[in-house]
Amino acid sequence: MLKISKKCDYALMALQHIASVQHGDVAPGRVVNTKEIAEEYNIPQELLAKVLQTLSKHGMIESHNGPKGGYLLARHADQITIAQILESIEGPLGLTDCSHEKEGEFCMQREHCNIRTPLLKVQDSIYQLLNNMTLQDMLGGTPLISIQSTTAQGVEP
Repeated sequence: MLKISKKCDYALMALQHIASVQHGDVAPGRVVNTKEIAEEYNIPQELLAKVLQTLSKHGMIESHNGPKGGYLLARHADQITIAQILESIEGPLGLTDCSHEKEGEFCMQREHCNIRTPLLKVQDSIYQLLNNMTLQDMLGGTPLISIQSTTAQGVEP
């Protein structure tokens, strides 16, 4: 099942919160601390702290120490893609294990696999979508993508 992990959920929620506070009308530029985010979204504070440290290590956010410390975006929200966020938390995106084979590793089914190429096309499409969608896009109230359904020819609704 294609699924975003809880850590990725928390990363997206935290970054969206930080971006909305940082670029909001109330107190633009204000740092946001872990406790504030954890309480606002009912996220375990220790896990969120680890997620925020990972995001900081990957250059998504900057940490500010001190009693009034917290986090700010390291770049503008339109320069942080959803793919970058997910990869910073979980590593390379892939639908199957063979998507990111390492040196010396290979799938035992590779020679006989009839789904590798189609799945790599699906994976590439998903990656392109996530790489073209930014944190800024998540802040807007408009839909991020529109999916149009096609009806079969000759079939009436």
